[in-house]
Amino acid sequence: MHRCQAVSLAVIAAMLSGSIAGPVGATPHIQHVDEGQGYCRTPAALPSLGAEVQQQQPRTNRRGGYIDRRGVEGPVPMAVPAPPPPPPPPPPPMASPARGDTAESASADIVMTGTTVRAAPVPGAAEPPAAASGRVASPTSIIPPRPRPQLQPQAGLLTAGEHDDLLNPQLYARYVEQSNLGQRIRDLPRVDTDRVLTVRVTDNRGRPVPFADIRVTCSDGNAITLKTQADGNVALFPDLDRLSPMVRIGASLNGRSMGRALSVEVQNRAGGQQVNFQSPTAAITAQRLDLALVIDTTGSMGDEITYLQRELASIVNAIRRSHPGLDLKVGFVFYRDIGDDYVTRTVNFDGNISRVQASLAQERAFGGGDYPEAMDQALIRAAGLGWRPDAVKSLLLVADAPPHDDLYGRTWNAAEHLRAQRVHITPVAASGVADEAEYAMRAMAALTQSRYLFLTDDSGIGNPHAPPAIDCYYVSRLDALLRRVIDSQLSGRRIAPADNEVIREVGRQDNGRCILPPDWQQPK
Repeated sequence: MHRCQAVSLAVIAAMLSGSIAGPVGATPHIQHVDEGQGYCRTPAALPSLGAEVQQQQPRTNRRGGYIDRRGVEGPVPMAVPAPPPPPPPPPPPMASPARGDTAESASADIVMTGTTVRAAPVPGAAEPPAAASGRVASPTSIIPPRPRPQLQPQAGLLTAGEHDDLLNPQLYARYVEQSNLGQRIRDLPRVDTDRVLTVRVTDNRGRPVPFADIRVTCSDGNAITLKTQADGNVALFPDLDRLSPMVRIGASLNGRSMGRALSVEVQNRAGGQQVNFQSPTAAITAQRLDLALVIDTTGSMGDEITYLQRELASIVNAIRRSHPGLDLKVGFVFYRDIGDDYVTRTVNFDGNISRVQASLAQERAFGGGDYPEAMDQALIRAAGLGWRPDAVKSLLLVADAPPHDDLYGRTWNAAEHLRAQRVHITPVAASGVADEAEYAMRAMAALTQSRYLFLTDDSGIGNPHAPPAIDCYYVSRLDALLRRVIDSQLSGRRIAPADNEVIREVGRQDNGRCILPPDWQQPK
């Protein structure tokens, strides 16, 4: 493969013979191991949070509104209405630039793993008027969405975009450098998506093999063990994972080894590298899905919670139609902040969607006060859910605020534990997301081989949504976007939106990769 770095046969022979006992062939890109800490870093143990405590419920006034612990009266919460009749198709978008023709090639040093398929059209959705114009969209030509009156909650009204930083490493590196958040907040992680060591497992027909065990052993004997996702890949980050200059990588499936472990020189340079294994066992299709929704339920999240109570059934039903016979379970971690009536409330996985829907229907937005929330505790609780070992594991983090500054480290540690359990963390950034929250969410998505999702103002619903620091994306309905993302996680193939699903486009892209202008320069 044109981006894969060849492994020196001489080095392999020396390693196998035992003549090389320590790190060999170090490159200037490898970070020096920290004093007192070894290579092949694994996350520290998670703290025990103890049993969840439900504080006294807030009092209500005669109108049905709440009275908080300070005696301040709040509004009457919006009740979840009875299921409405099937919603009409979304209103036609304003005339906006249509999607341009697919570029023949983006940047040659950006790799996209897996295959891309076109999503089926959404029944009843209208073709955007500009789709046949042949014009190319650009960020400067975007027309702001026209204001609309507040709408009743129905599935299919929220709109959102998405971005994959693993497919756009150059742009992500620029974003990290320009934001400078890694310097401002000490425990904010830096995930270098341009220096990824990808381990890929396929069967003898070239199909990706999910759930294979990948064991990476560093020169000091420490080891990292991860499992392949449905696309057959494990992504390792040499600096973040603190890989030694030489590592041994082995692969197995259900206890059956795929040959001898390979000795690999970690290149740790732009463009990354890939190591391939072939399984003697035919690839299987995932038959189980564990879907966890980790939702910030503080006062600013009222619109999002109300509409999620409508979206969930639509999303679950669409996934089940796309994957007949799928064993799907849904769980929740609802969270607020210290001092609220609860900090976290966990609902373990359940295949009975009626009970699941009832759990979500009980929630309403309340509490908070300051900007950060208890995201650290929420992700720790999520790591303790009953994830099944043979399921695709998807976590939707629906939030508009970051963790507290002094708890970023604990939040990131929980995200690393979820990665070790093969959980995709898919953030859904709600209204009010600022720089720190976007940075943390995008880092968690990249770490767990997932994507960053964000709500947009195109629906005219709720509070304004902060535009993301992203160069290219499509806007579509949230329920359709979530269906595509989860379908991609189940199938191991990137599923693109159908033409009539796209409301508008920012920038230009080819299968999730932003098309860079000829004069674009990588930050130094």
